Amino acid sequence: MFALQNDSFAGFDLPLVERARQVLPMTTLQRFELALSANAALGPLLLRVGLGTVFLAHAYAKAFVFTLPGTVKFFQNYGLPGWAAYPVFLLELFGGLSLLLGVHTQLVAVLLIPVMLGALVPHQANGWMFTNTGGGWEYVAFLIVALAAQAVLGGGAYSMSRTPNSNVASAGMRA
Repeated sequence: MFALQNDSFAGFDLPLVERARQVLPMTTLQRFELALSANAALGPLLLRVGLGTVFLAHAYAKAFVFTLPGTVKFFQNYGLPGWAAYPVFLLELFGGLSLLLGVHTQLVAVLLIPVMLGALVPHQANGWMFTNTGGGWEYVAFLIVALAAQAVLGGGAYSMSRTPNSNVASAGMRA
């Protein structure tokens, strides 16, 4: 159609013009990366929503699918104290809600890591792949790493609690 020269915008001092000067010489891949990095603060939000949903689903399963007495027996079958089913249920329930809402995200993520370390017990003998009989430990290990990442990143965008790390991702991408 038409080609723009570097001096095509000479004499104009508009933010849009300056943006066009930066974007036009970029490759498609660079434009894509720029668009994603402009929204980097959404990364911790997406992680938080995903983790919160997983923990709420596990709390729901303990209460309504397996029942809490059934979960106590499950824990005991693997050598874990049966009474631990109750605090685990509460941590998953309130931890999941807290992650979804972004309330004390970093603290909650750290508190859920020991829960997931305990979840390794029934899965460790089943091998790495979660598709193995009885479920391997890859999914549990992934959740531990995701919780650690959430603890470092903070709640991100739309958190109810602001922490010093709430905007780290977006600030780091602007530098």
